[in-house]
Amino acid sequence: MTAIQNRYEFVYLFDVENGNPNGDPDAGNLPRIDPETSRGLVTDVCLKRKVRNFVELAKAGAEGFNIYVKEKAVLSTTRATAYKAVEGSAKDEREKVEQGRKWMCANFYDVRTFGAVMSTKENNCGQVRGPVQFNFARSVSPVSPLEVSITRMAVETEREAEDQSGDNRTMGRKHIVPYALYRAEGYVSAPLAAQTGFTQADLDLLWQALINMFDHDHSAARGKMSARRLIVFKHESALGNAPAHKLFDLVTVKLKDESKPPRSYGDYDVTVDAAAPTGVTVEEKI
Repeated sequence: MTAIQNRYEFVYLFDVENGNPNGDPDAGNLPRIDPETSRGLVTDVCLKRKVRNFVELAKAGAEGFNIYVKEKAVLSTTRATAYKAVEGSAKDEREKVEQGRKWMCANFYDVRTFGAVMSTKENNCGQVRGPVQFNFARSVSPVSPLEVSITRMAVETEREAEDQSGDNRTMGRKHIVPYALYRAEGYVSAPLAAQTGFTQADLDLLWQALINMFDHDHSAARGKMSARRLIVFKHESALGNAPAHKLFDLVTVKLKDESKPPRSYGDYDVTVDAAAPTGVTVEEKI
């Protein structure tokens, strides 16, 4: 299949209820916050991780849809497979790196989608600029994380049970956001897609992942997370027909009653201006 021929941008709205959408390991795993505005943050890396997890689940190792960056993966060992596949067909090291790069793009969905830095000393496969990129997601309204005390009616060892004199309760804490609606924005480059072989089927799988990935990512820490809107702007050309920021401005999200803290998606009004620039069509996936 040929690579996509059109440029895209998209606006992605998702929310969290009584959960931690993206903890900060440098702050005791507290929900990430912009300290100047108190708006919640979710990193692009976090969103890409969920897309990878969904693709791995949906495709189950199907040819061409392996995942390069996954839990406990040894990246140099994974790249060794590429070197073995192109062994004997390259005349020098430079050509070997280039063939390894192409092999990685063809076989790993996340490499041809998000790109990867594979130019290390061992099994060098070069660098790939991915056609799909996300901005950090930011909450529409300020958030006030809560620290909630929790108990566990058990202990790990007999010594702990003896030290507690028969009281097996273990105290702990978890950090949650009572409610927040997050807005992320993203880009899909047709010229970069041509370099990695990112096809229409890959793009359709990306939309599918964004729509469904939270339904397969539930945990006690993350609470209730849901995809709410996915608004896609499709350009007629590969280079694009309008600046991305003007398209993002067509989507407005406002709190209905600013005197009350939001506690559900219904507390917001989401509007999409139908007057898109010439050469751009609007597709609402959710």
